[in-house]
Amino acid sequence: MARNVLRLAVVCASALTLAGCSNTPTSKPDPTWEQASANPLIPANYKAADALLAQITPALSRSQPLIIATVVNIDNLDQSSTLGRLTSEHVSARFTKAGYRMIELKYRNSIYVKRSQGELMLTREIKELAQTHDAQAVIVGTYGQSDDYVFVNLKVIQPATNIVLAVQDYVLPLDSSTKALLRSR
Repeated sequence: MARNVLRLAVVCASALTLAGCSNTPTSKPDPTWEQASANPLIPANYKAADALLAQITPALSRSQPLIIATVVNIDNLDQSSTLGRLTSEHVSARFTKAGYRMIELKYRNSIYVKRSQGELMLTREIKELAQTHDAQAVIVGTYGQSDDYVFVNLKVIQPATNIVLAVQDYVLPLDSSTKALLRSR
């Protein structure tokens, strides 16, 4: 009987030791409100928008509208991601806060919006779209991914001439948040 109790004790101790060494992933803690407010994505996009604003002021009027296209994947200009759409939203917000009139394309019936991609814009469409909406300029952008970073390029283009009025390049780290935003949905 003592031998059975000893065996049971050894089996239980072994099981507890193995359970402590298991490779089961621990759940990631939820981010806090403080961590969310300190996330650097919006400030990075605002800083890029501010650089564009510095280049176009006072050349562009605050009374005539601008259009922004969805920031797209440089390797496939018909494709975007949550990151591309958010970047466009942040840049548009910053231009609006600076007093520029931004045309919201998502709510226009005359604009083709590709599902899950946003307002994709090719060069040949810029003139027609800008003319239709009396836009003085169009903001376009691309992003490209490497192993460690996402490189973003934003441009303000004069639609009548296709001349680039302003440009800004910046880099985002390819961390877990950025990777999640890059996944096409």
